[in-house]
Amino acid sequence: MIEFWYEFASTYSYPAAMRVEALAEQAGVAVLWRPFLVGPLFHEQQGLTDSPFNAFPVKGDYMWRDLARVCDREGLPLHHPSQFPRNGLLAARIAICGLEDGWTPAFSRAVYQANFVDDLDISSPEVLAPLIAGVGAGPEHVLAAAQSAPVKDRLKDHVRQARERGLFGAPSFVTADGELFWGNDRLEQALEWAVRHQDPEQA
Repeated sequence: MIEFWYEFASTYSYPAAMRVEALAEQAGVAVLWRPFLVGPLFHEQQGLTDSPFNAFPVKGDYMWRDLARVCDREGLPLHHPSQFPRNGLLAARIAICGLEDGWTPAFSRAVYQANFVDDLDISSPEVLAPLIAGVGAGPEHVLAAAQSAPVKDRLKDHVRQARERGLFGAPSFVTADGELFWGNDRLEQALEWAVRHQDPEQA
């Protein structure tokens, strides 16, 4: 098992979200999708109020070029968003709503498509409503649930869990034995570790 921790504004979470399920299936590893907000961690750990890729332009320029190479290698489309980072709070709450019903992975991939390919405002209910419908859920019901206290609290709890696991960025992968891997380029290593260190009773 691995936990896949991702943030909708995170650039490298985009290719990770598009790759994780197929690779995990090949490895025989279950994936637990864990939407969270990385902004609170940036602020607490580094004193940042913006993406580090904006705070350090040289790093940001490199990141966008590197992401283009990554997406090209994986056959994924990429369009530099006209706004970066976009507010992923509502999308994350909606993703929380889908965890029990199983549509969180498909919805999450649709949000990444909207943000990093279609250049749409993923903080807008009008943008997110058709994505909810596209995974077979009811937009009005889900959008209302996303504003409820239990869903808000669960997302806050995901941030708390991320902090406890030592996360400092997204995407991150945490194996069943607590090993942390950071970055899209560590996905394969995380899966290999998960296979080699799985509980014999779960094998």
